[in-house]
Amino acid sequence: MLKKDILLIFPLIFLISVLSCKNNSFTQSDKNMIIKTLTAQQDAWNKGDIKEYMQGYLHSDSLRFASGGNVRYGWENTYQAYLKGYPSMEIMGHLCFSNLDIKLLSKKYAVVFGAWELNRRNDSPHGLFTLLFVKQDNKWRIFADHTSSAKDN
Repeated sequence: MLKKDILLIFPLIFLISVLSCKNNSFTQSDKNMIIKTLTAQQDAWNKGDIKEYMQGYLHSDSLRFASGGNVRYGWENTYQAYLKGYPSMEIMGHLCFSNLDIKLLSKKYAVVFGAWELNRRNDSPHGLFTLLFVKQDNKWRIFADHTSSAKDN
């Protein structure tokens, strides 16, 4: 009886380990794609290319962007707000994302927590963000962004 139980358990353990390996590779591949999206955004910002920066966002009217006590909907509205708020390279500064914590919620959704900082001539505004990503057409794009600014004491 014990031998039969052992013989039944080994295939189950093997199956679980194989599925775990596949899930880990899925996880790492998707995390790398998300990091690539954020790196492309950071690089575009630092070149002064807001339109290219916006490619990290889902091009949809349902895009949600919350910051400074305001909520804005839609890719175009978000793009126009960026253009208005950052009209020059001097105001844009040099963007750096850090402390990325990526959690895959499913094969299609992920959440990313992180920090941002703008290094400019006279100041260095910074804060935190929470980004919700969706995977469409094998690309990860932000569909909800909640960004906050920190106050230095």
